Amino acid sequence: MKKVMFMPVLLALAACGGASNINEDKVFFAFDSAELTSGATNDLKSQATYMKKNKDINVVLEGHCDERGSTEYNLALGALRAGNAAHVLLKEGIEPERVHTISYGKENPQYPGTGEAIWAKNRNVTTKVKTK
Repeated sequence: MKKVMFMPVLLALAACGGASNINEDKVFFAFDSAELTSGATNDLKSQATYMKKNKDINVVLEGHCDERGSTEYNLALGALRAGNAAHVLLKEGIEPERVHTISYGKENPQYPGTGEAIWAKNRNVTTKVKTK
């Protein structure tokens, strides 16, 4: 019975065409990679849909890396990750002046600690919403 009651809510959310709030949304990357997975690309397309409906917001795409590798390497990798994410939004029709990128590399870890579970969380692009 609960599943039946929950289904109309899911259908209503799907009909809305995307996320209800994209601030702090994250897409994740494999080790030593800036390649977007199909799931990450779909998440970014959903963000673009949200931005089309909310013309009063801009975003900053923050590129993050895990703690391994040099500072310079990780700054470049974070920039590439953020740039690839931005490319999806632009391809979906978001105006370039609404999308900004920054790389924090490994210098601003979002999750403290060490080990693969933590490193995997820190390999991301985080969307930050800014109002115009």
